[in-house]
Amino acid sequence: MSIRPYLGRAFGRAPQKFRIVCSTLLLAGTGLASTLGVNLGLLALETKPSPKIEEVSRTAGGALVICGGGKLPEAIRDRFFDLAGSRRARIVVIPTAQANAFANDPEPYLQPWRERGAASVQFLDAESLERANNLEFVRPLTEATGVWISGGNQSRLVQAYLGTEVERQLKALLDRGGVIGGTSAGAAVMTRVMIARGRTKPDLREGFDFLQGAVVDQHFLKRNRLRRLLGALSDHPELIGLGIDEKTALVVQLRGRLLSVIGDSYVVACVPDPKGTLPARVEILKPGDQADLATLKDSGNSLVSAIDFEAL
Repeated sequence: MSIRPYLGRAFGRAPQKFRIVCSTLLLAGTGLASTLGVNLGLLALETKPSPKIEEVSRTAGGALVICGGGKLPEAIRDRFFDLAGSRRARIVVIPTAQANAFANDPEPYLQPWRERGAASVQFLDAESLERANNLEFVRPLTEATGVWISGGNQSRLVQAYLGTEVERQLKALLDRGGVIGGTSAGAAVMTRVMIARGRTKPDLREGFDFLQGAVVDQHFLKRNRLRRLLGALSDHPELIGLGIDEKTALVVQLRGRLLSVIGDSYVVACVPDPKGTLPARVEILKPGDQADLATLKDSGNSLVSAIDFEAL
């Protein structure tokens, strides 16, 4: 194995291609290189021209707790609860990613937040677009300090709420300093470019655009989704890819676009070269690490050393 700082040499420089260089913390025993799959160093992906995404920048506060799925450590729930206001928290749970969630007993969705002593915990699930645009139905969102979006199928979430009053109230919650958390499907919908499904080739749809300039993938190391995320970036090289593993969350403070990692595993940040002439970087963030999107996007600011997979 050859390990050296990222220099961009010995890689193909054709403007319509990019290859990967994986930046790693080089921790003994982590096994991350084999988890990601070192053979991907030989992968070249077509970078297709794509129109720039028009973004409306938000300067207000607000936070996101983006979870990769699996059994959530209590530390992740505690962080969301604290960001929502602790015992003053007014939490709304949206379980719509689960099929027929409105017909299920809501108590299992609500109990984790009741146990922590939230001021109120409510259940919101629309079975129709008409319902999702009903002002009385969305009233709990206008009073919420935190919204938790459960896992399941992310396409159900966008089919139910994209372009509705529910989506508008979720963004208003962030603008006034609230927090939105989501796990698995609830994580995938956080960005405008959303990975709806696909094993290695992503099916891209439109998500909610809570986190601008990025695309999120979940269950990332557990389900070996690096190739899928790179596929999404080949269509949208202007974005940063954020792969979040199970039992792990990326916490984003929207005002400064500050990132921190909590949980048991890793977040993988995939950063294409904006000019398409250099290989993409793949930064590995461990629990406790902090960064910001601007630093990640700057190709001159690799956070750590790099493994050159071409030399393996």
